Amino acid sequence: MLHSTNKGLILGIMVGTTGISLLLLWYHKVRRPRTTMNLPKFLSLGNTFDSVTLQDETHDSQGPTAIFQRRQLQILEKLNELLINMEELKEEIRVLKEAVPKLEEYIQGELGGKITVHKISPQHRARKRRLAPVQSSATSNNSSEEAESEGGYITANTDTEEQSFPVTKALNTHVEDLNLDVLLQKADRLRLEESSKMESFELLCDHKDKYRDEIEFIWRFARAYGDMYELSTNTQEKKHYANIGKTLGEKAITRAPMNGHCHLWYAILCGYVSEFEGLQNKINYGHRFKEHLDKAIQFLPEEPFLYYLKGRYCYTVSKLSWIEKKMAATLFGKIPSSTVEEALQNFLKVEELHPGFSKSNYMFLAKCYIDLEQTNDAVKFCDLAVLLPCVSREDREAQKEVKKISTFLKS
Repeated sequence: MLHSTNKGLILGIMVGTTGISLLLLWYHKVRRPRTTMNLPKFLSLGNTFDSVTLQDETHDSQGPTAIFQRRQLQILEKLNELLINMEELKEEIRVLKEAVPKLEEYIQGELGGKITVHKISPQHRARKRRLAPVQSSATSNNSSEEAESEGGYITANTDTEEQSFPVTKALNTHVEDLNLDVLLQKADRLRLEESSKMESFELLCDHKDKYRDEIEFIWRFARAYGDMYELSTNTQEKKHYANIGKTLGEKAITRAPMNGHCHLWYAILCGYVSEFEGLQNKINYGHRFKEHLDKAIQFLPEEPFLYYLKGRYCYTVSKLSWIEKKMAATLFGKIPSSTVEEALQNFLKVEELHPGFSKSNYMFLAKCYIDLEQTNDAVKFCDLAVLLPCVSREDREAQKEVKKISTFLKS
């Protein structure tokens, strides 16, 4: 079964390469001023010091050494003040994050609890249009989209972060009641085409109350939320789908720790969620991604998509510089290491299990061979990539990259 992923996934799960680069800048300029300070640059910033103080220093009878030492002390004091301000700002942000979720409850309390605000994402509109007449009589008492939680399991329609959208009157209100096997087969078949993934998601939404405790349903439902993350172009929607999908994934791996599909989609959704986290959480989610990806491979050793994801992971980690790995490890814990050779073996495993798996797999094979200075093999896989049709957004992006690589190889 073919699967799709995009750069958003890997950017979220591959340890945050860009974030680590920014971390280096911060670390060198703030956390270790004694060893990395560039004194000429600091000394050139005369406007940051009191001009009267500088004039006094010019005539200081203690000589240039005392002036230099005093200037160093001023610099260190200002850096220390900056660090204190940063810590205070972090604490204020933490307090705000804790307060925001309670804001809606507070407002409703002030208004006497008479107003219930419910927000839905635009991907739910088609389904809501089908069900609107049926639900209209029930909405006066309880919204059909209220959050439900059972042991950490948030239902499909939970949404507290989206914009409100109007719901138009539906023409078709009939929802076909399918038994579990037929439902799962239909959902799997629909998501094979990118244009039908939303329909697959809606189908599962229609049956969530009936099959919410079935493991084969739960991990597919988590996968469907991952599909909706991919289809959405709105940041808040993506965050919403990623968080609910990850929650479903957590339920799945808790109930079925030996099911490889549960570990696979939990790992992927952790990657999606990490897109909205800070650097430290990105790194933590990177560890979690790798852990559950390895478990998925253990239980599904013949699934090519798993080796493709691991190849992407290994390739990105291999591109981190030594100093980036060392710095991140010092501040946040051990950073996984990998090599281009390890990434190559995973991409070759994909081709072994499923020849012509995707344009992206061929593209990364070409990149690995370029890094290993094996030009002929790189050209071979670029040519194979061009022969595959573009059927998804990822394919179109890979096609552009392959053309760039081919141009580079021929130059």
